[in-house]
Amino acid sequence: MMTEGANDLERLTYEQARAELVATVEQLEAGGATLEESLRLWERGEALADLCQAHLEGARERLAARVAPAEED
Repeated sequence: MMTEGANDLERLTYEQARAELVATVEQLEAGGATLEESLRLWERGEALADLCQAHLEGARERLAARVAPAEED
């Protein structure tokens, strides 16, 4: 599921981004890629990891917003 470009990242769900990140790490760990391809995979992996983190932070914020009013009662 290796897709390219920053624009496609915006459309990925957390689960999709995580699955692609796992596949990217597996490719890097397997070795055999050229230096240029390894750098491309690394950069994609970094972008996917950032996206996953953003999804998780958004979920935390949504949970905190739901819990905070209940705690004030």
